[in-house]
Amino acid sequence: MSLHDLPTLNASLNATSAVLLVMGYAFVRNRRIKAHRACMTAASVVSLLFLICYVVYHEKVGFTRFTGEGWIRPVYFAILIPHTILAAVAMVPLVLTTLLLAVRGRFARHRRVARWTLPVWLFVSVTGVLVYWILYRL
Repeated sequence: MSLHDLPTLNASLNATSAVLLVMGYAFVRNRRIKAHRACMTAASVVSLLFLICYVVYHEKVGFTRFTGEGWIRPVYFAILIPHTILAAVAMVPLVLTTLLLAVRGRFARHRRVARWTLPVWLFVSVTGVLVYWILYRL
């Protein structure tokens, strides 16, 4: 695998994380706690792999400038800006808090925090894929 393959890998990891999050949510809604735990653990591992690959790529390559023009430019930045802010500021503390509460068996608090964590995590995962498609494929 080449260093320049990492953006595609990162988009795949984000998409996988999003699917696992939706599955995990569906499982917990149906009281399938073991399946929920497995999906959320897998989503955490996949997101951690994403973070490692993302840091490695940007450490070695730097950042890719968006050169698109016309209507796609404001659309791209409208997606990128909240994606970046939430990814940089909210993701790690929310995910770690939610996971830690679950591990400690503090499920009432886990549920309260997860109500914030899930939509933020899902938004960051899905918009990560959109950013990739706009930046590298359009």
